[in-house]
Amino acid sequence: MLRSLYSGISGLRSHQTMLDVTGNNIANVNTTGFKASAVQFQDSLSQLVRNSTLPQTSSGGSNPAQVGLGVQVAAISTNFAQGAAQSTGVPTDLMIAGDGFFVVRSGSETRYTRNGGFSFDADARLVTADGALVQGWTAQNGVIRPGQGVGDITLPVDATLPATATNAAAVTGNLPAETAVGESLARDVRVYDAQGGSRMLQLTFTRTAGGWDVTDGAGGTAALTFTDGTLTSGGSLTSGGIAVDLSAVTGYADVDTVAFDTQNGEPAGTLLSYALSDDGSLIGTFSNGKTQVLARVALATFVNPGGLEKTGSSQYVPSVNSGDATIGTAGADGFGKIVSGALEMSNVDLSQEFTNLIVAQRGFQANARIITTSDEVLQELTNLKR
Repeated sequence: MLRSLYSGISGLRSHQTMLDVTGNNIANVNTTGFKASAVQFQDSLSQLVRNSTLPQTSSGGSNPAQVGLGVQVAAISTNFAQGAAQSTGVPTDLMIAGDGFFVVRSGSETRYTRNGGFSFDADARLVTADGALVQGWTAQNGVIRPGQGVGDITLPVDATLPATATNAAAVTGNLPAETAVGESLARDVRVYDAQGGSRMLQLTFTRTAGGWDVTDGAGGTAALTFTDGTLTSGGSLTSGGIAVDLSAVTGYADVDTVAFDTQNGEPAGTLLSYALSDDGSLIGTFSNGKTQVLARVALATFVNPGGLEKTGSSQYVPSVNSGDATIGTAGADGFGKIVSGALEMSNVDLSQEFTNLIVAQRGFQANARIITTSDEVLQELTNLKR
């Protein structure tokens, strides 16, 4: 049989593969986190018709004569270029801006994905759309411990921040120097005990001939003196075990701004809401106004991401040529940042895919013509004998 007949068949098969890949790209033009693929062709074996010869004294050398035996698919490569951002406003929708993959667990298998369309299930676990469990680190008292292994991320809906007793407070501002002797100013702040119980700590500032006397009504006293408005003595007071810092108080004229600036106690708090930061941290906001890191989403990178195998659901698993996963946090060297409230769109370029569709179609047609032409030649050959 003619070699061209089989070359045409190989061309049909290869261009059919190109059509399949292009069709899949177009079908996934709106798939979150999808990465387009491209087909690369290479020629098949060539049959040697005549060997090359060495140059002689009286004649030159000749090149080999070879007839190709068709085409084959060399590779189907995945394009991991960044897709455009699609804002959703959903806090659990995450997008990786840069390199990296989210780590998810499906049963006992660990997979990797760029699709950050996550949500919390009935057990408050962060999951993908198909139920795979998002992996990361759970914080202990607001701290992610170094070397801690990754695990399921769970939102602690019943989390409570313990109360903190007040043991320090600070007063700032200005005491008006023109105040008449004997006049008083009162300032108070809410403080807390170890159980979260609150009370008011009140300081009374009384003008004296030499400055100001400060009392708390429970035996704590201090005498403040000023030179040209600057405090020279009496910069602290102890009230019921709370050290009150008065060193920032000034004594200039015509300004009455003295007030408590800070106190370090707080009541117990329950979780009210959460947000995700650009390093993948799940940050909880509590009823006492405090915030605390609850967990952090893990990312993975590969030496050769093109070597990953697609498993469906926009997920990948490592292969022998992808290298092992390197686990890290968003924003670290080699890892992209996480954008909350957005998803990564497909990186399919429709104009390029439709062009590829035309090229594949014409290539398929041309190879079909090779087969029909070869068939006509064979028909002429069989017609030699009537």
